[in-house]
Amino acid sequence: MGKIIALANQKGGVGKTTTAMNLAASMAVLEFKTLVVDADPQANTTSGLGHNPKEIHKSIYECMVGQAQISDCIVATDIAHLDLLPSHINLVGAEVEMVSLNQREEKMRKVLAKVKDNYDFIFIDCAPSLGLITVNALTASDSVIIPVQCEYFALEGLGKLLNTITIIQKRLNSALEIEGVLLTMYDVRLRLSNQVVEEVQKHFKNMVFKTIIPRNVRLSESPSFGVPAIVHDAESKGALAYLSLAKEIADNQKK
Repeated sequence: MGKIIALANQKGGVGKTTTAMNLAASMAVLEFKTLVVDADPQANTTSGLGHNPKEIHKSIYECMVGQAQISDCIVATDIAHLDLLPSHINLVGAEVEMVSLNQREEKMRKVLAKVKDNYDFIFIDCAPSLGLITVNALTASDSVIIPVQCEYFALEGLGKLLNTITIIQKRLNSALEIEGVLLTMYDVRLRLSNQVVEEVQKHFKNMVFKTIIPRNVRLSESPSFGVPAIVHDAESKGALAYLSLAKEIADNQKK
């Protein structure tokens, strides 16, 4: 049975999509059967893995509102062992449509339950909000990765996210765990980056991943080519960091 891991932080620009794409691709390179779910209406993971969101007619949206089966919506990527459940802009409307539905927080869990046994890992790229779609993702997940950028306001808003996770643990998904806090956009030359690393490690202790994701040009430019960094430049620092993170998560799984 696969492990479902959400990538969540309501703060934008912290590296959620970069992590979803590159971590999923790295898991696939390690020959784990992997699905990445694009649960963000901006559909950046979808385009970053080589699919044009404007040409997507069956997505996570149709699955959640009961208009399509998940097996008809999953698409392949150019990477062996890596599949994608795409998104498109209509996902914005799903929150409104689902408000009046019974068990509206459970929709994604029921959708993913149908394919969970087909994968080793399922990663969900959440939108930068704590809305109903993100609540669905956390309710569907076994654990959550919290990306935190090594910048001045790094810890701002994290209390709100942790509070949301606690509420979901109490009311909707008692099995939800924090997989880890992931430090992203680290610049070894900046004293601020090092201060943030120290602060986060002091605050979250052993919840922080050993792997730290650096600022890296290849990570930034690879989505414009529709591929993750490991395909764009496998020897780049960014690609190697995500490969290291994938191994760390896989090793934690064995314990």
